Amino acid sequence: MAVVKRMTAGLAAAAALTGVAAVPAQAAEELEYVALGDSAAAGPLIPDQDPNLLCLRSDRDYPALVAEALGARLTDVTCSGATTDDLASPRLGVLAPQFDALSEDTDLVTITIGANDSGLFQHALSCINLLPEPVGLSCADRLTAGGEDTIGEAVEAWAPEFGAALDEVARRAPEAKVVVTGYGTYIRHNGCYPVQPVWARDANYLQGVMDKVSAVARDAAEARGAEFVDFAEVTVGHDICAAPKDRYLEGLIPVNVAAPLHPNARGMAAFADAVTTAATDERR
Repeated sequence: MAVVKRMTAGLAAAAALTGVAAVPAQAAEELEYVALGDSAAAGPLIPDQDPNLLCLRSDRDYPALVAEALGARLTDVTCSGATTDDLASPRLGVLAPQFDALSEDTDLVTITIGANDSGLFQHALSCINLLPEPVGLSCADRLTAGGEDTIGEAVEAWAPEFGAALDEVARRAPEAKVVVTGYGTYIRHNGCYPVQPVWARDANYLQGVMDKVSAVARDAAEARGAEFVDFAEVTVGHDICAAPKDRYLEGLIPVNVAAPLHPNARGMAAFADAVTTAATDERR
């Protein structure tokens, strides 16, 4: 069905360019798009928020912008705080599993998930040091004590779970094009203390873990023929250390309307451009 819809849309575009009678508007079926994921896709606090505040989902998150660009009918079930378990199980005991939005009629699926499975954002808050070294404690030292890596090991444990989730997407939406995204470059190498109160080694550790989550997502996507969109590349120079007008991601104290350590409206627009490009790639 997805191929038929793309072919119909292509015929309509060709007709418009050649002057031949266009395909009637009603003949072109609407693209069915389902967005899955967590707060990096949902856009907490970005105006305007969904009246159902359980998910803190913006109507200007990247799925909404992608749907506008593609003229697609969007079912956006992204939810702030979601983990991979919430794809298949009810969240908070009241929200339907995100997978329930998928069907054989689904043409496009996007998915951004994984950071919450390792507790990365919660651990990031423990990396705040208001005073420079050596006054304080390094979260990197604490989380890698004894030669172990608490968060890194959690990411490795998550890898097969995410692969199984992508397999379930393919089972429920066999005709859909699947676009998987990673996460952004939240903080540049060595950070920007004291603009963001995180020591250099802790900044590098946190971004390294975020990159590891994205790498797992990339590997799982590529192994299954899905598209991968690298938000880390999109956000270089637009991290939480950038000037307020250049930020795509907000710091510990937001300077634009968005949740701390989350994309703002400019970031969502940039993500949407990248996802739209991947969604319209005709390799599938």
